[in-house]
Amino acid sequence: MIGAMIAAFCAAAVLAIVARYPRIAPRDLPNERSLHDAPVPRAGGWAIWAGWFVATAWLVTSLPPGFSESSYATLRVAIVALFAISLLDDFRGVAAGWRLAMQAACACGVAATLVPLDAGHAVQFAAIAFVLVAAANFYNFMDGSDGLAGAMTVIGFSALAAGAALDRTEAFRPLLMLAVATLPFLWRNLPRARVFLGDAGSVPLGFLAAAASVAGVLAGTWPAWFPLLVFLPFVADAGVTLARRALRHERVWEPHRSHYYQRLVRLGAGHRGTLAAYGALMLGCGVTAVLCLAWRPGAGPHALAAWIAAIALLFAGIDYHGRQRA
Repeated sequence: MIGAMIAAFCAAAVLAIVARYPRIAPRDLPNERSLHDAPVPRAGGWAIWAGWFVATAWLVTSLPPGFSESSYATLRVAIVALFAISLLDDFRGVAAGWRLAMQAACACGVAATLVPLDAGHAVQFAAIAFVLVAAANFYNFMDGSDGLAGAMTVIGFSALAAGAALDRTEAFRPLLMLAVATLPFLWRNLPRARVFLGDAGSVPLGFLAAAASVAGVLAGTWPAWFPLLVFLPFVADAGVTLARRALRHERVWEPHRSHYYQRLVRLGAGHRGTLAAYGALMLGCGVTAVLCLAWRPGAGPHALAAWIAAIALLFAGIDYHGRQRA
């Protein structure tokens, strides 16, 4: 309880400072690819990471599932490094190659603490590093509409914490602290958003979500379907959109407005309608994942398939209405 209060207080304090002195933060300026019409500070990540790092400093004996003290220390260093280069990108821009190189280095560093560095684990090592980098970028891609990234963070990390709590250990606490530290940001990020995450928030968040998910799978805390179902709305939107753009030979690293959530906003749902639709998916996926893990783990793959079908129907509807409007 004390840790949660510390996380929320520190995050709220940072946001209050940014609200009082908005010029200290980089600003998201409207352009032809954005979904907003006014400049908004990009400092939500500052608040979340301040709250989480301060709160978890008190949890020295609480490690997320699958992490040792050394691997957890490596993870925290990686988050700081990703925060630093992403913050620089928020302020003045960093070439995509340099950002990707830093992400890959951090991913390899964390992967090396989770699996042995030998020939027998080479494929597993490469797969883990790839997932970490992909998740960091997927989270960044999905941070474009009011409330989406904040809601996914609160719901997703709360679900991971609930899954870890089923082991009746203290491993859930760092994950829960992240969800709690996000609450003040989510309140200010709801439509109409007064602050955005920024790359310094979204990139490390995606990295941490993937690292915690993979480590939990390796430790046997949960099967692979569990974190995939928890974060399915983000994985599906970002993954399908990226695949479609690649098939059209577009430059996938450049900003665009072809994500399904972006198209839903522009089709008339607006930020509130889009948050309602995606929020329902996030909550449904998260609750289903926790219930299956707690009572019927064998039903998890079937639940995952059912939610994939539901999201596919939403995407098909967006495609259909997009063609009608065109």
